[in-house]
Amino acid sequence: MSHHMRLIGEKILKEKNDIAKRLHEERMSDVQMTEMQRRDITQIEQRVIRMRAEFIGLFGEALIDHTNKEKRQNKVEKWGKETGEYFFNLGVSLDEALKDASFYREHIWKAIEEIVAEHDMPASDVFKVIYLIDPLLDHAVYCFSLSYVQNQQVTLESAKQAFLELSVPVVPLSKGVGILPLIGNIDTDRAQLLMEETLKQSVNLKLSHLILDLSGVMIVDTMVADQLFKVIEALSLVGVQTIITGIRPEVAQTIVTLGINLNGIKVKANLYQAFEELHA
Repeated sequence: MSHHMRLIGEKILKEKNDIAKRLHEERMSDVQMTEMQRRDITQIEQRVIRMRAEFIGLFGEALIDHTNKEKRQNKVEKWGKETGEYFFNLGVSLDEALKDASFYREHIWKAIEEIVAEHDMPASDVFKVIYLIDPLLDHAVYCFSLSYVQNQQVTLESAKQAFLELSVPVVPLSKGVGILPLIGNIDTDRAQLLMEETLKQSVNLKLSHLILDLSGVMIVDTMVADQLFKVIEALSLVGVQTIITGIRPEVAQTIVTLGINLNGIKVKANLYQAFEELHA
């Protein structure tokens, strides 16, 4: 058995580049692309083929050194991590990328079938090869998917953070006066950033007064109100007085219904009244 596995492994290692090229050509013939996309893909095609050949070679190495399970697992995990990240950065969807698995399985087994037939290997030896190859390929798919999803999550978190930061814009209006127009719902993440960014920007802009405009906020519940009070209190500690403007009628009804107390907080109907207050 060891002799047969070595023969198969050596054949795969010897032919890994040819197998990778054939696999890649067949794989790409199945992908619908515009002429511009085809021109762009040629710039990265050679690298992708090398990555395919490297992966195919891992199976050859595993068959030659079939007793060292940990070593082959580690190599597959490393390949999956690097390739998952690379394909994500290329912008290939996970669904499309995972279609590669069936192509790898088909072309690796074609190479194995040739040497099995050539040496008339017994079925028991073939099954042992199956028991090594298939779990390794499945593990590679898992590692690739995990790496892809992890990179996707990092990108989404970065995009979310950038969006949140843009959603807390303190705009200077005149010397010492700024406005923070809030738009949309305020969830826990945005509420935390609201505190951090408002304080930081107010201090950087050397504000003495901040107008907190709520005309774009449709819903105010106890959590939102509590967070706004905390922001106003924190601003007062750094010497910034806050005026709330733009409370919508339906929001005002909700505030009254919830029993939220706005005593001690300056509230004006609109920006004009707030300016009147500041310049009185």
